Amino acid sequence: MAKKNSQTALMHSDYTAPAGFDAFPVAIHHASTVLFKNVAAMRAREWQEKNSYTYGLHGTPTSFTLEARLAEIEGGQHCLLAPSGLAAITMVDLALLKSGDDVLLPDNVYNPNRELGNWLSKDFGITARYYDPMVGAGIASLIQPNTRLVWTEAPGSVSMEVPDLPAICAAAHAKGVLVAIDNTWSAGLALRAFDLGVDIVMQALTKYQSGGSDVLMGAVITRDPALNQKLQMAHMRLGFGVGMDDAYLVLRSLPTMKLRFDAHDAGARTVAAWLQQQPQISRMLHPAFADCPGHENWKRDFTGAGGLFSVLFDARHSEEQTDRFVDSLQLFKIGYSWGGANSLCVPYRIQGMRKNWQDQGTLVRFNIGLEDPQDLIADIEQAFASM
Repeated sequence: MAKKNSQTALMHSDYTAPAGFDAFPVAIHHASTVLFKNVAAMRAREWQEKNSYTYGLHGTPTSFTLEARLAEIEGGQHCLLAPSGLAAITMVDLALLKSGDDVLLPDNVYNPNRELGNWLSKDFGITARYYDPMVGAGIASLIQPNTRLVWTEAPGSVSMEVPDLPAICAAAHAKGVLVAIDNTWSAGLALRAFDLGVDIVMQALTKYQSGGSDVLMGAVITRDPALNQKLQMAHMRLGFGVGMDDAYLVLRSLPTMKLRFDAHDAGARTVAAWLQQQPQISRMLHPAFADCPGHENWKRDFTGAGGLFSVLFDARHSEEQTDRFVDSLQLFKIGYSWGGANSLCVPYRIQGMRKNWQDQGTLVRFNIGLEDPQDLIADIEQAFASM
């Protein structure tokens, strides 16, 4: 080739880095445009097959690696990444539901999932109905001829009920209905959802997989190739993609996820056991504690608990007092989400969120981070004094 002028040389170099480099971190491959060796190669590639590359939106080696590792953690075969946990939920709904269909959601569902269900009902002709999370096999009586999907959440992300997943799955499958789970609470480490009969696992990678409170991402994992193909089509049509720098951050955190999860779990049980003994608290909503609805299901199906739990304050304490308690915390910060290294605390107006909530008193949710549990207990104790 003739000598290139300087501008062209800046863009088209003859240099190729030597092969054979290897290191622990997964390389970050950025791309919108993916290059092909020739026209035949371009025409031969199929974006749905994860053995080649067609366009950055459909993946690079970085995102393919993350998807494979997440599927392996969950015991699945296929994984699709989405820009957030809610985006992953949306992808499942729009892949499987159309106008005239029906979807069942637990009454303790993640509130943005509830808002999505209400939107589907209002504007898309898809009926979203809400069921008692402790219904178990009784869900069979709620399934209609047009029911296509049952959502589960184990446990509920605010009120912490643990459903009977095997009973729900058996009842739904007997009527030809798919079951999806939001398995974020266990990070796929403490609950083997596919082994209990679940068809689709959704994860908010924003939580333990990231671990740094700095990444928004979601994942949908399946075992069935035909089901995965439906999800892939929705993923493509919605234009869902993730940034490779964010994918790298999650990949970098995965090797320590089990260690962090176990540390969150140990710290949370220590703090919860102390809280349970305090006169300000009327009920402990931690799945590993007998007070929590579905505790027996947790003992049967789970191997751990992570760092998230809720408590009910005694009804003698007003909302103003519990708000003052939360405001007085120093180590605990006020903010949504969880799974990061820093402890969080959020009060909820649960009576307005749940249709048939019977308990009195303010619900407060704690995310126990990686601080020393005794320091967290001391922080809660001084905040109690402010009430």
